[in-house]
Amino acid sequence: MKVTRKTLAAGLGGATLLGLGLYLAVPAAANPSPSPSATTSAHPKAKEPGQKGYRGEKGPRHRGQDGPRHRGRWAAGVRGVHGEATVQRKDGFHLRTWQTGEVTGRSGANVTVRSADGISWTWVTVGGTRVHKEGEKSAVSALANGDRVIVIGERAGTTRTAQMIRIPKPR
Repeated sequence: MKVTRKTLAAGLGGATLLGLGLYLAVPAAANPSPSPSATTSAHPKAKEPGQKGYRGEKGPRHRGQDGPRHRGRWAAGVRGVHGEATVQRKDGFHLRTWQTGEVTGRSGANVTVRSADGISWTWVTVGGTRVHKEGEKSAVSALANGDRVIVIGERAGTTRTAQMIRIPKPR
């Protein structure tokens, strides 16, 4: 019988799948799951009282405690320059948009921000727009030309409405 490349490839593929199946099945059959026990064991990385990062009875970490802080849904986006994403809610589709950059102008309820790549967007602020300057609540009137900001909001047509403007602490 003549062995061709097709038959050789089919044989190797079958042997590989058989070996993978045995690799996964045999250890699972040999080690049945242990029966439940009345005692509880601590997580191997659990902190003891007095150690940095100890959570105690409070559960997960919150702002102000040791360890990483919750950064919110848009944390990954603020590492870029600007962007948009279509999201679906109960009332339909919305275009979420964000931008990092420098304030280049403020006129009434409008704030103009220029990103590092030269894109300038004008954001409309409304009564519900939250402004945080260096970790503290602030107002739109506190924004000045040259401030480095992160703006998050929505776009409808050509109008970008700012829901949050954040001026991070200088590094």
